[in-house]
Amino acid sequence: MKRNIYLMLLGVLAFSNSFGQTVEKTRLGARVKVNNTWVEIQFYTPSIVRIIKSPEGEKVNKASLSVIKSPQQQALKFNQSAKLLSVKSAQLHVTLDIATGQLTFSKTAGNVLLQEKPSGSSFTTFNDAGISTYSVSQSFQLDKDESIYGLGQQQQGKMVQRNLKLNMVQGNTDDYIPFFQSLKGYGLFWDNYSPTVFQDTPESTSFKSDVGDCIDYYFMYGGNADGVIAGMRNLTGQAPMFPLWTFGFWQSKERYKSQDEVVDVVKKYQQLGVPLDGIIQDWQYWGNNYLWNAMEFLNVEFNNPQKMVNDVHRMNAHMIISIWSSFGPQTKPYHDLDKMGALFNFSTWPQSGAEKWPPNLDYPSGVRVYDAYNPKARDVYWSYLNKGIFSLGMDGWWMDSTEPDHLDFKPHDLDSKTYLGSFRKVRNAYPLMTVGGVSEHQRAESSKKRVFILTRSAFAGQQRYGANTWSGDVTASWQALKNQISAGLNFSLCGIPYWNSDIGGFFLSRFRQRLNDPEYRELYVRWLEFGAFCPMMRSHGADAPREIYQFGKKGDEAYDAIEKYINLRYRLLPYIYSASWDVTSHQSSMMRALMMDFAADKKAIDINDEFMFGKSLLVAPVTEAMFVKPAVNGRDSLRKDDFTTVKAKQGYLPANVSWYDFWTGEKLVGGTRISKPVALDVMPLYVKAGSILPLGPKVQYAEEKRWDNLEILIYPGADGNFTLYEDENDNYHYEEGKYSEIKFHWDDKRHQLLIADRKGSFTNMLDKRSFKIRVAPAMVDGSANKERVVSYSGKAQVVKL
Repeated sequence: MKRNIYLMLLGVLAFSNSFGQTVEKTRLGARVKVNNTWVEIQFYTPSIVRIIKSPEGEKVNKASLSVIKSPQQQALKFNQSAKLLSVKSAQLHVTLDIATGQLTFSKTAGNVLLQEKPSGSSFTTFNDAGISTYSVSQSFQLDKDESIYGLGQQQQGKMVQRNLKLNMVQGNTDDYIPFFQSLKGYGLFWDNYSPTVFQDTPESTSFKSDVGDCIDYYFMYGGNADGVIAGMRNLTGQAPMFPLWTFGFWQSKERYKSQDEVVDVVKKYQQLGVPLDGIIQDWQYWGNNYLWNAMEFLNVEFNNPQKMVNDVHRMNAHMIISIWSSFGPQTKPYHDLDKMGALFNFSTWPQSGAEKWPPNLDYPSGVRVYDAYNPKARDVYWSYLNKGIFSLGMDGWWMDSTEPDHLDFKPHDLDSKTYLGSFRKVRNAYPLMTVGGVSEHQRAESSKKRVFILTRSAFAGQQRYGANTWSGDVTASWQALKNQISAGLNFSLCGIPYWNSDIGGFFLSRFRQRLNDPEYRELYVRWLEFGAFCPMMRSHGADAPREIYQFGKKGDEAYDAIEKYINLRYRLLPYIYSASWDVTSHQSSMMRALMMDFAADKKAIDINDEFMFGKSLLVAPVTEAMFVKPAVNGRDSLRKDDFTTVKAKQGYLPANVSWYDFWTGEKLVGGTRISKPVALDVMPLYVKAGSILPLGPKVQYAEEKRWDNLEILIYPGADGNFTLYEDENDNYHYEEGKYSEIKFHWDDKRHQLLIADRKGSFTNMLDKRSFKIRVAPAMVDGSANKERVVSYSGKAQVVKL
């Protein structure tokens, strides 16, 4: 052992001496002094490398808020020429120009992936609330025609994130993550939490942050989008499973004003026979604004919250509730947090104590945001949440305003002191900290319920906390609906797989007649059709209620279309739940930009209104009015519903694969533009050849019936695979291996389906079941040209079709 240590030290000294005193070989890579800057290359895995740059004389001891992976020592090869230092792992080759400090990242075969811009690093001295530090920036050189994606969620409708400037500060409808990935198969995470400017021009691509002790970024190579996302989750944490019921339909509004109203909504859905799994209570169940977020039911209209929760559960539904990042001055949490010095003083929502609109600022609310960076403050937050709400049996959390809301912004607001330094220094990581606090405390409290959090904001790493992000309070319009598609896709490409938008949009200011406006009814239906193929399907908004019965009755076009897609969502639950397991177990994504599966198709990589839901279904939402004339100059719609003429939606089917129309079973050629007639209840939906698609029973709620008689739809034209996943639906036993997988393989040449041995087991697992197997053209209405019913008891069998 002593001899090995001696030889290791001898190797370090020899390496250093051969380059003079500017180069040091380290356990993870190398540390090099370039002019007045130290550059450190740290390999975390063979495909992930961290770069740290700091001014000479500055000691860097940064603990990442996003990255939780510890680096592992790699087998590295070092080389030197007159000007270059080369460090190579099994998958990556990093080259440093010792004269200029420019870094180049390449495949081990030599193909250049990304280069820094020469002299592209900068440190500018900055006074951060009395602390001497730096503003930092780094510029890179991308290929002229290189496509990049990610950067969080924005409302600009762009798929490819080139030629733009983003002022990255968390907002209501913009969730910023300083990460992008390239079609070349690499990703880059800028690990900084202060306000940051991302800018891409023909000359350079750069991040510039207000505060940074050092430049700190991670370069990862995955080969494709899935590989890059796997790298990001490897660094920042894996996404746990959500309960099965969360993939059902959710109803919400701003706001249910009594517990009777909450219970009556669930009861009404049951009476109508329309599936429902989640009901959500919005704000003010605590009472007035001075009691803001009291984490108690102090509103007299909620005088027996335990009964309310029990009533919801008796109807086999679940409930989550709105909680905020701020507290009113008359609440108990406010008192405790204020004593700790864990409340900020900048202006937040609500500003007025008076509840009448518009706000009367003569009566300030005194509401203040809490310091979620402080672990003891997070303890206080959970202690009241647990005692006042979780103890009632609440099923999850709607964490609103997790940016948090910051109104009437003043530059000195960012000087506010947090547990980790100035608010400026850690501004964009606020949602990560407050969501993480609730998640970690609930996991410590109980493992009987999986954590489910709906949050308005997010930062890198938030997927590890059982959180689904929604796109915020968007104003309803056709353009807003279209913008949600690229917003959700780019967000997912940052490695955070669970996302949704308010079905119908939050504000209805452009529709003065509200639900009486035929254009809005059409928009709502189309938004709901899109929402049926998002990870969370949630109807919510202000200005008008959105329950299905607000849109008429059976036989009315809007009502029937809404009911059709809610029922379709439930029939797809075996597919959706298995896709969620793919997210957890294989680092996959549910909402998939076309570039993820069709990167070689240049026509597909910038499409911003189509996506894959799982790996089999191509979704093409309708994003323009078809049956009413859109509003002009803000006026109400100019004519009534007219369903006599069905218009068509234009779309594109990616190349090198065949497709099937989900509704008709018609086989289609890839690489072509198509025109699909879209009645109000038809959204273009296509199935990739080689897909194996399971359909569950018609149900009132997600767990009403066992999956003992699933339909298995086969779409020939290519070999295909599918893994059916099942577990106990709402606990963490799956982490102990208590789950089952049944793998299906379609052999297209032999026209046969192999059903493999079932692997694994869990409590109350089905021992026997049947599969009704149909081959396309196979439609959801049950028609087919071939079908077989087979019994399955866990042993492999081959089904010839």
